[in-house]
Amino acid sequence: MSATAAPIQGWLNTGLAFLYPEICQLCEKERATAKSGFVCSKCWTQVRFIRPPFCERCGLPFEGDITTVFECTNCREMELHFSSARSAVVAKTVVLEIIHRFKYSRALWFEPFLADLLLREALPALRGQNWDFIAPVPLHSVKEREREFNQAELIAKHLSVAAKIPLNNQLLRRVSPTMTQTRLAKQQRTENMRGAFAIRHGVKLNGEKIILVDDVFTTGATTSACAKALKTAGAGEVCVWTIARGL
Repeated sequence: MSATAAPIQGWLNTGLAFLYPEICQLCEKERATAKSGFVCSKCWTQVRFIRPPFCERCGLPFEGDITTVFECTNCREMELHFSSARSAVVAKTVVLEIIHRFKYSRALWFEPFLADLLLREALPALRGQNWDFIAPVPLHSVKEREREFNQAELIAKHLSVAAKIPLNNQLLRRVSPTMTQTRLAKQQRTENMRGAFAIRHGVKLNGEKIILVDDVFTTGATTSACAKALKTAGAGEVCVWTIARGL
């Protein structure tokens, strides 16, 4: 950090401490700092990281002793256009609450916490692999104007810097303002995403390997639609990383 940046960061931290005292923004009881995203160590214990065994295609975790490579029923029933998908944690308890507040209530102070979850799992897995770009799943322009940010892009920036893989948010665009996926069944999610994404005008791909980043993975309908658009435009391989995995 430069000599000029250090005082500015200090003033920002002081301002944050004034607006948001160093207390957990979930339980409102324990101490937590801006660096931790205002999530205390006690609330952290509710986070469940995804560990094997899990589906090799979509990362869905399974209980029990499974020692062979397997693909879940969801993946066998769907036409998925990404090579693999992984998520850092299960979308339950504090993680789900934080993501909802981050996206829908502008609780942007949770960004360091969410980015940390993804980086803890994605960085070791990506080490030694060769990827050309990281691309966030885009929001429709209307929704992004309303929300004033794209949560996937904010998190993707953290992964780009940490993994030293260029961020490219100019590959994809969302063609239609689709209804939210949260209330739809699996088949409805796929239909809802049909034709929802397209390559931006003038973009040409030639076998590039691309990492798609989003906040939550459930059935894979959204990220698969993005991957289809990328591969149709000439991408060589598309994998998916998300913060959380819906069960």
